Amino acid sequence: MNLRQVEVFRVVMTSGTTARAAEILHVSQPAVSKMIQELERSLDFDLFQRIKGRLHPTQEGQLFFREVEQAFLGLAHLRGAAARIRDYGSGELRIACLSALSTNVVPRALQAFMARNPNVAITFQARMSSNVRDLVASGQFDLGIVADEIDSTGVEVEEFARFRVAVAIPQGHPLQALDVIHPADLAGHPFIALAPEDTTRREAEAAFESAGVTIRPVIETPYSTTICAMVAAGIGVGLVNPLTAEPYVDHGLLLRPFEPALHFRTLMITPPNRLASQNLEEFIRDLRAAI
Repeated sequence: MNLRQVEVFRVVMTSGTTARAAEILHVSQPAVSKMIQELERSLDFDLFQRIKGRLHPTQEGQLFFREVEQAFLGLAHLRGAAARIRDYGSGELRIACLSALSTNVVPRALQAFMARNPNVAITFQARMSSNVRDLVASGQFDLGIVADEIDSTGVEVEEFARFRVAVAIPQGHPLQALDVIHPADLAGHPFIALAPEDTTRREAEAAFESAGVTIRPVIETPYSTTICAMVAAGIGVGLVNPLTAEPYVDHGLLLRPFEPALHFRTLMITPPNRLASQNLEEFIRDLRAAI
């Protein structure tokens, strides 16, 4: 089996006939048929049934075609990577980040970095922390910013930043009159909560329990941005990262300090056993400066 035979098989499958495949590949129809036969011999199973002069894919042929398509997707990725290396000779950075910092810290850092390095290709994705961890652990991404509840096996980890929790309330809410909000103040108010696995949520639940306060969430979400949007819409109150709330402040949402002090803790993760490039080290400095 060789790549040319596989390519011919793929074109026959996508075009439907050997005649059309021959036109696309600029070869003769007998040459196409010969390569298909050679491929079948090397695989030791039939790819097509020949019925009344037409080729019909066998079940084995259809299964093999799925694998071929995956391989060609990989080749397309390689072509894209080669194009980026050609067009952006200084390199590339692949960054993934939890949603809470994707609209504030990371854009500020990217703006500073790209102003100095216009020829570096940037790939950026905002994902849940668990997904960011998987992308970095697999080596698909160079850097991840995640919440501290992730599984840290398979990645290099260092603390990135801490952000003190604030209470987000709708404008005109009765709690607006308070300078500082305590657990008891939130009793009876519709509460929009972070996901149960969130470390900050667990610490908040401990604070409520210590104060003898029962909070019953009306909505749960893993994203501080969603909490902000729900609060601004008047659905309830919630604990948020104040950086995430920046676009909503005075647009339907107000922030108040929460006591006792709680913090969102974020981590910086990189793939294991990989030296950071100069571009990555420079971008990390921009990230820390953007906090």
